[in-house]
Amino acid sequence: MIEIRGLVKQFGSFHALEGIDLTIAKGTVFGFVGPNGAGKSTTMAILATLMAPSSGYAKVDGYDVSVNPHEVRKRIGYMPDFFGVYDQFKTTEYLHFYGASYGIPKAEREVLIPQLLELVNLSDKKDAYVDTLSRGMKQRLCLARCLVHDPELLILDEPASGLDPRARIEMREILKELKAMGKTIIISSHILPELAEMVDEIGVIEHGSMVAVGNVADIQNRLRVKRFLHVRLLGREEEAESFLRDQPYVNRLLRDDKGWQIHFGGHDEEQAMLLESLMAAGFRVVSFSEAQTNLEDVFLEITRGGGGAE
Repeated sequence: MIEIRGLVKQFGSFHALEGIDLTIAKGTVFGFVGPNGAGKSTTMAILATLMAPSSGYAKVDGYDVSVNPHEVRKRIGYMPDFFGVYDQFKTTEYLHFYGASYGIPKAEREVLIPQLLELVNLSDKKDAYVDTLSRGMKQRLCLARCLVHDPELLILDEPASGLDPRARIEMREILKELKAMGKTIIISSHILPELAEMVDEIGVIEHGSMVAVGNVADIQNRLRVKRFLHVRLLGREEEAESFLRDQPYVNRLLRDDKGWQIHFGGHDEEQAMLLESLMAAGFRVVSFSEAQTNLEDVFLEITRGGGGAE
């Protein structure tokens, strides 16, 4: 569905993108993650035909975004991180306006718009003016706008940005429904645990370059991290650091107010050996547990320059 090769974007002497290569299959929900300024929004704007690449190319469903932008726009629904709404429209008028812009006959819009409002849980706001909606409701209305022409690909740049916890949950549930409908979705977000529940693959971008692409488990294996351990000891912290760093399968060691976080390359037997070694060396182990691996762990490992990536 998406094919990107050698994509470069320059603003004067500044390189926002440094030769990105990326392929996303049809029906995939792809999570685009990276620090602020890494190049996520620039890549999405190019895919949405709003920005021309300096070199390389990007294709959507076989159409080059620079050569055939009109064909691309028929196939995409784009939701930017900052969006505008027409405050003096009612929600139904707002969607009618965009539906007409896509050439959808009024009779079809009369059937379609109630369905879209139901999908985004705004049926009870069909006669409300846009300026009376909460931020979360406006976000959902903009998502409905993206769907008015039934696009094959949704490009969603920080769709949960600025939302309260309840509104984020509502947005997440809607995106799950869209995934079940078979939509291809590329979505960026800083709310990594919630993103991990929805995506099939992730791409981590930093300083304009893709540093990792794949599912979370595959990327974790490339980093030689089999599991994440939390170890809490009573006293002897300085000795513990030196001791743990010398143990087999300890790839990375971090300390926080709860103890030690160990990025561990071994399996159950090696994990048991590590605990036995700590006790044999006289360390008083308060807790020794395996933490659930999540997208935040993998993201932090990559962007901190964790060793072992190939």
